[in-house]
Amino acid sequence: MKDLTQRTVSGIVYVFFMLAGVAIHPMVFLVVFGTFLFLTQLEFYKLVETAGAKPRKTMGISLGIVCFIVCFGMVNNLLPAKSHLIFIPALTLIFLVEAFSHKSGILQTSALTFTGFVYVAIPFSLLNFILHPGYPVHPVFESKTIMGVFFIVWIFDSIAYLAGSKFGKHKIHPKISPKKSWEGFFAGTVFALIMGFVNAWIFKTPSLVNWLIIAALTAVFGTLGDLFESVIKRRLKVKDSGNFLPGHGGLLDRFDSLLFVIPVIYVWLSLSGNL
Repeated sequence: MKDLTQRTVSGIVYVFFMLAGVAIHPMVFLVVFGTFLFLTQLEFYKLVETAGAKPRKTMGISLGIVCFIVCFGMVNNLLPAKSHLIFIPALTLIFLVEAFSHKSGILQTSALTFTGFVYVAIPFSLLNFILHPGYPVHPVFESKTIMGVFFIVWIFDSIAYLAGSKFGKHKIHPKISPKKSWEGFFAGTVFALIMGFVNAWIFKTPSLVNWLIIAALTAVFGTLGDLFESVIKRRLKVKDSGNFLPGHGGLLDRFDSLLFVIPVIYVWLSLSGNL
């Protein structure tokens, strides 16, 4: 009962900060999701350190936070458009530092440092553009779309877990994630599509067709994101990425689906003319 209470309370707190971060004010978003970014990227680096790797945490996290802040500054007209292009040459620092460090494992260290940036910091940074769909012509802080995506992710994860626990017989990839089943995936997808209908009714924009496509993409790439983190944890022989959320594990465990979903949704919204 104590574990269930801890899981429920920490889950409510997590959802509260997620929604507050995208619904109240841009500065609240900056603080909340900037903190989430820092802690999630730190968890990733600590996770790979359990295998004896030595990524440059300070450099990777610093680049991640700066990228997030630069994107925030762009969409809020605090920095010139295309300021994010500075990261093309800046990321070469990761490789240059290793090249002149006189240490072994240059490629592995550089790759893991770079992976932490791309895997965690890029999706968090892209949230800025989803929250400002009119950028750069008429950027206005608008949380409807990303809130709807959160709802779809949470509904999909919950129903997939419940249906998989009750009816799951055909495993998606038993060696990577023994508990994930096709029954859970399809049940979660149905409810994700239903949530897409609900989002279209509540938020009005984007269109119903767009919401259904977003729901389908979320189901597919959310599952892939979950499986990707499961691969990492299984290879490293750890159960959770951390213990930040009692009963839920670490923040990386909570964001694993979104880290794959956000870039895909950003691309779809851009291609469909909704950004």
